[in-house]
Amino acid sequence: MSVPVPAFPHWLRPMWLLALLALPLFAWAWTRLRTRRSAWQGLVDPHLLPHLLDTRATRRTRGALWLGLLGYALAVCALAGPSWQRSAQPLWRTRAPLVVALDLSSATLAGDLPPSRLAQARAKIAQLLQARAGGQVALVAYADDAFTVAPLTDDNANVALMLDALSPDIMPVDGSDAGRGIAWSARLLKQAGDAQGDILLLTDHADASARHAAAEAARGGYRVSALGIGVDEGAAYRDRSGVIRHAQLDAGSLRALASAGGGAYVRLEATPRDLDALGVLDPRRGGALSAQGENAVLWQDQGYWLLLPLLPLAALAFRRGGALAVLLLGLCLPWRPAHGADGWWRRPDQQAHARLDQGARAYRRGDFAAAAQAWHDVPGADAAYDLGNALAKAGDYDGAIAAYDRALQQRPGMEDAIVNRDVVRKAMQKKRAQAGADNASKGAQPGTEGKQRDSQARPAQGGKQQAGQRARQQGTRQQAGQQDHRQAGAQPGPQQRGQAASDAQSPQPATPADAQDQRQADAAQRARMQAALRRARAGTQDKPVQRVESAGERERRLADEAWLRRIPDDPGGLLRARFRIEYERRQQQGGTP
Repeated sequence: MSVPVPAFPHWLRPMWLLALLALPLFAWAWTRLRTRRSAWQGLVDPHLLPHLLDTRATRRTRGALWLGLLGYALAVCALAGPSWQRSAQPLWRTRAPLVVALDLSSATLAGDLPPSRLAQARAKIAQLLQARAGGQVALVAYADDAFTVAPLTDDNANVALMLDALSPDIMPVDGSDAGRGIAWSARLLKQAGDAQGDILLLTDHADASARHAAAEAARGGYRVSALGIGVDEGAAYRDRSGVIRHAQLDAGSLRALASAGGGAYVRLEATPRDLDALGVLDPRRGGALSAQGENAVLWQDQGYWLLLPLLPLAALAFRRGGALAVLLLGLCLPWRPAHGADGWWRRPDQQAHARLDQGARAYRRGDFAAAAQAWHDVPGADAAYDLGNALAKAGDYDGAIAAYDRALQQRPGMEDAIVNRDVVRKAMQKKRAQAGADNASKGAQPGTEGKQRDSQARPAQGGKQQAGQRARQQGTRQQAGQQDHRQAGAQPGPQQRGQAASDAQSPQPATPADAQDQRQADAAQRARMQAALRRARAGTQDKPVQRVESAGERERRLADEAWLRRIPDDPGGLLRARFRIEYERRQQQGGTP
């Protein structure tokens, strides 16, 4: 949106206008030079020179002088940045990010803050994430060493999902090194490119190393505050080795920590007043004001308009008549937008990326032939994998298997390609088996030809019933669950693994019992459709027919539920494994993060 202003220009770089003071000097130097070049100046009286010399050459020289001075003035004015209008521009200023460092030592299991310090700390962090008015937040857990639970993100809800998994048993080694927690938090802020930010430490004490780390973070532009968890009397707890210890709140050390880090100290309370006192709910602090949604009216640099009259002057400086030639050439050129050719201006990797995007769009709208054409001859294992998915969806099983093989040649052990290739092979075998059964049925049972075609026209429904029959014939729910898990994992998709061969997923050849069940299901479906059509014609509104679960579908559902029950319910297992691997890597590197 442009804001009109008075016609008199506003100069963005007015100091360039001082260069206009050199115009008289240039004019005097030009005239002086031209005068010295005339050999008649010292031989003929000045009043006779106009009658003896060619005045046309003098006029041309004088015209070149004025044109040169005009071009110089236009160039200086363009550099000065004239502006005739202003426009509203959105303000994007950095909000102060926040890193929450939580003490996950065994002392957090003390019960002086019922039900435990850990429960109260997690509830306080959840309250902070819900009440904070924007800005990035990260979560760090530390014991004897510090680890990143959630990096800096604007999604506070994503950070809150990790709170229930926090407990002392996910840490590789027990301890309470607050200095490492502060140093690791400052490292996260520095890696994110933030010049300033907040670090909030939730613990019950701080030693000299923690105060030193807080002072270092403050010198780097990061304010360190402390939220004390616990009471002065403290409470007993049991550490990992089984020894009974006593933990109590050391408010004096936390105040010294906050003073060294340029922050504040508050004891944990049930109300949000402690967070308000720490100043972590409002990220607009210390000059890092955010004006998201607000606009600032800024002057637009329009000096480029003064470059247009400089073009003919520049052409005229090279050759006589050049300005006219430039104008005529500009009038002859077609007035249309310029478009760069992709093949000329894009690198090979950019062209390949564009073809991948084009194929992905075609795949999402169901045009698998166009997707396969776009992905054809695109280098890389991922492109070959996506090509196999598109060919499988299009029904070209041989081409899909060949594409999966190329993907495996470039990236051996590609699990998605292996699974999808097996699914397509089984689907191809089933298709051939069905074709043989159709040929046999044409000679033996001509009356069943239409039913078999209907059976082939509904592979999705038939596939489900056949899967149920196979699961029932195998005799155990576990085998059916394994087969279903294999089918569920064999659905790839472009740019995301797992969406392409779902229509072709039929791992086992058809059996006579399966074909009989399919024909019965088709007949029942046609009967229901005819009944619904008769009711619609009669204008009746009956209740929808409730679908009865077959024995095979019930068997399959129970197998799925059994597989789900086998999945361990351990939300902290991923963090425990990740922290252990990172801790071992640090120990191999000398104990440094």
